[in-house]
Amino acid sequence: MRALVEEHGPLSMRQRRRGRPTDAYGILVRSIVGQQLSTRAASTIYGRVVELFGGEVPSPAKLIAADPDTLRAAGLSRAKVAYLRDLAERVEDGDLDLDHLTELSDDQVSEQLTAVKGIGQWSADMFLSFHLGRPDILAVGDLGIRRAAERAYGLKKIPDAKTLTRIAEPWRPYRSLACLYLWASLDNAPV
Repeated sequence: MRALVEEHGPLSMRQRRRGRPTDAYGILVRSIVGQQLSTRAASTIYGRVVELFGGEVPSPAKLIAADPDTLRAAGLSRAKVAYLRDLAERVEDGDLDLDHLTELSDDQVSEQLTAVKGIGQWSADMFLSFHLGRPDILAVGDLGIRRAAERAYGLKKIPDAKTLTRIAEPWRPYRSLACLYLWASLDNAPV
């Protein structure tokens, strides 16, 4: 990890945000759009979705009112359209109170978020790291982090969650920052 920090130096706020919105709802929309996609594909599709709404993250009400076929034409799967609508409905109805998540523990935030269809632990980890700025989140479900750890540590294969957790133990209590450096290493890696 030291080699990555020395190679990349201090990370800028742009590098730390990694293109994510600054509001809680926007982060969750971006996370759902980006699930199971490469960074480049996720960014492209997210850009198309935002463009449908005049360059802004659609409010819950606008997302609920949007034609599902129009959203699908932007590159979203039928399932992701359903997930986005479930998120929007829960926020609109007050079932998910995004303003009060800062008061909860990491586990409580994860529990609240993963109750939304389509938001799993990966999305909860991204929210905890990027929006709430929690310092010790290790996104073991992120393939990019696992691939970067494989390269950084000279492993023969991509580590599973248990192996990554063991490798990351010395990074405590700053595993969120370590993940940012791992992602940064992929940004410069040959494809």
